[in-house]
Amino acid sequence: MNKVILMGRLTRDPEVRYSQGDNPIAISRYTLAVDRRFKRDGDQSADFINCIAFGKLGEFAEKYLRKGTKIAVTGRIQTGSYTNKDGVKIYTTDVVAEEQEFAESKAVSDANAGGSRTAAPAPAPRADTGDGFMNIPDGINEEVPFN
Repeated sequence: MNKVILMGRLTRDPEVRYSQGDNPIAISRYTLAVDRRFKRDGDQSADFINCIAFGKLGEFAEKYLRKGTKIAVTGRIQTGSYTNKDGVKIYTTDVVAEEQEFAESKAVSDANAGGSRTAAPAPAPRADTGDGFMNIPDGINEEVPFN
């Protein structure tokens, strides 16, 4: 079984290209900075994982993902190699995304990425309605990040 689950922040905006042919598909590449649980003195505190998203996932990355956005990615590891222009064989390891989703709200993401929006405290929820559900507080204008 080849299954990977990662959560981290994009180190830069995704790089998106489209394949050639009658039905071009989006190919999005981005790098996730994934924090390590434990850190030894002198070691880096994150790993930088290259990810690739194809098709609809690639289009989603192009439209919604930006540097600093925290996402969760589920996928598989794919290894490969190529020979560069100097004749040196280069080995690659990428995570091919099968699912990707936001791991925090847009307001928090913007605040962490240095955006102009600030994260306002959420209004307190209203009392229980008696049917096991809480009323949604007024003033919530957060966009839902999925269809």
